[in-house]
Amino acid sequence: MTRPAIILWAGVAVFLALWCANLDYRKLIRTDEGRYAEIAREMTVTGDWVTPRANGLKYFEKPPLQYWATAAAFEVFGLHAWTARLWTAATGLFGILFTWAAARRLWDRASGLAAAAILAGSLEWAALGHFATLDMSLAAFLASAIAAFCVAQRAADAGVRRRWLLAAWVLVALAVLSKGIVALALPAATLVLYMLWQRDWGLLRRLALLPGLVVLAAITVPWFVAVSQANPEFLQFFFIHEHLQRYLTDVAGRDAPAWYFVPVLAAGLLPWTLALPQALGRALRRDEDGRREDVAAPSRSDAAPARPFNTERFLLVWSAATFVFFSASHSKLESYILPLYPALAMLLARTLLAASNRLLRWVAGSVIVAGVLIACVAPFALRAPGNGLPLDLRLHYVPWLVGAGVVLAATALGAAALSRALHGALSARLGAIALLAAGGLGAAQLALAGHESLSPVYSSYHIAREAQPYLDDNTPFYAVDTYDQTLPFYTRHTMTMVAYRDEFAPGIAAEPQKFIPTIAQFEAAWRASPRAVAFMKPQLYETLEREGLPMKLIARDTRRALVAKP
Repeated sequence: MTRPAIILWAGVAVFLALWCANLDYRKLIRTDEGRYAEIAREMTVTGDWVTPRANGLKYFEKPPLQYWATAAAFEVFGLHAWTARLWTAATGLFGILFTWAAARRLWDRASGLAAAAILAGSLEWAALGHFATLDMSLAAFLASAIAAFCVAQRAADAGVRRRWLLAAWVLVALAVLSKGIVALALPAATLVLYMLWQRDWGLLRRLALLPGLVVLAAITVPWFVAVSQANPEFLQFFFIHEHLQRYLTDVAGRDAPAWYFVPVLAAGLLPWTLALPQALGRALRRDEDGRREDVAAPSRSDAAPARPFNTERFLLVWSAATFVFFSASHSKLESYILPLYPALAMLLARTLLAASNRLLRWVAGSVIVAGVLIACVAPFALRAPGNGLPLDLRLHYVPWLVGAGVVLAATALGAAALSRALHGALSARLGAIALLAAGGLGAAQLALAGHESLSPVYSSYHIAREAQPYLDDNTPFYAVDTYDQTLPFYTRHTMTMVAYRDEFAPGIAAEPQKFIPTIAQFEAAWRASPRAVAFMKPQLYETLEREGLPMKLIARDTRRALVAKP
């Protein structure tokens, strides 16, 4: 094996070790991790893989693909934090590998390696690839579908082109089963905008539309039909409430200014943020798309476009459409813009490999500054009052954030030195990009690992251990005027909701017998039960104790109280 090959495979091994390093180190936290782990756990317990349930109540906010995958992991490997996060980590890794494969086929080997490294090292992609949320699988499948479509448009062989197009349709279908019809809206908007800009009306004939729709329907329709037959209320809630109302109104309570994603992208794209304007400008200016001979544009006899397909412009349109779509929404979360990261990684790879060596040094310099700022500011920021977290927990988090800043700065310093020493050779640029990517991934993993210091606040793991001796299949377990999404997972026990609806309102409306509307009714049920356990806020516990409700305090912290019937 040659020396470059040894270096490459060693780098791949280090990356895989870093990517999988702390999946089980951290406890599951609220909100998303506890919710989605519990839905999957209940699938394994009930055997019902059609109707998702959270805390025993119907839960129709999202499609089931991640629930299925996580439930399968639970069945095979058991109930653990790492199995709850396995699907997210796997789809994040899939997005990186698909970006590598697509960029390599579209341009060259160096572009593939650089694009994969840039994506793996982007702080937001690296961080959210290790939280059990649905946005990573949506992003990985949807962005990979866009990449597959681009490869198809550049393929000279009709059979190769058809296979890549069908792969794109499969990936879109998996994205629909991950998070819904947004997986159809974003590609459709991108196609329309690109055709208008490039005046490439023939693109519609190069979609494999009929076989693609058959593939899409075959993968997605069976579950939608099955869940609708089992639950007549599903269609209205899923399509009207979860899509239209969430997008057009503030029904989810997540509205934010139109510029909300600007700082999110600036921070989430580190260490590559400084190069983004040049990458976007390059894609905007390029009328021709450099191409390899084996991926040349189709001949005119095979529905060729009036103009050659411009991959970089298409990726630019995709990125802009995704960013604007979610910026216009009345429901915003940091993770929503994840689908544009793989496209930006490919554009950044082309820019950093083609631009002057000065740009790479400027990027490295900006990361050194960012790393030093994080290391210097974190100790003071975490000591500041007002964030509701106990000071001792915040102080335990400080060394991790300082370490993350040091890793960012040190790897960027190495990247700058390497780039300068080898005078911009291709190997030096790839090495510098790899160092920056290692810094981004390493910093993200350190920050995530350190977050375990805050788990007594964000996870119910600790208090759930105190509840276990008091719970069995015949013991009522109440959540009184509050709820913690991680508690059912860690106690392996669903709870009866009392005077609290929030996201469970549709499930409660469908099965009201599983709900206690008032505290007074809970008190009556509590007194009537020979054994019972309840979870509530400390303030409510103190009130009920003063009123004489018989309770034995099992555990208590600043946010939670756990009591049993004495």
